[in-house]
Amino acid sequence: MATSYLDHNLALLAHLRGILVALGEAEQVSDESHTLFMERFDDLLKSLPHIPEDRHLGQDMICQVFHRYPQVAHLVPRDLLWFFGGDCLHFMPDEEIALYQELDERRFEAEVNGEFFDWSQEKQLLALPEESSKH
Repeated sequence: MATSYLDHNLALLAHLRGILVALGEAEQVSDESHTLFMERFDDLLKSLPHIPEDRHLGQDMICQVFHRYPQVAHLVPRDLLWFFGGDCLHFMPDEEIALYQELDERRFEAEVNGEFFDWSQEKQLLALPEESSKH
């Protein structure tokens, strides 16, 4: 089942939250600063659906994940880096940025035409090797 672009990214944020909570439970991070970080993370999760302009806060939070929790940086969903943009793009190679630019173009085109767009499916199609058929 496809979800909206915002819902897709909120689900990824919730997944990332679970990873960060597990880090705290495993006592792999400083408890006090981790607790404060998680409170800010939860505030972002609550505000983002109602105030999409809070994306800049998400950008800061995702960048902090890379700096504060390098042991899980490889687990940060790549879609979140693109969704928040800005400084988050520094963690993406140029080829990956090009893929996400094409995805966004397809999403906007579908939106303009009032067509259904499944972010995950389109992402898989774009990731196919060049000799595979794409639509």
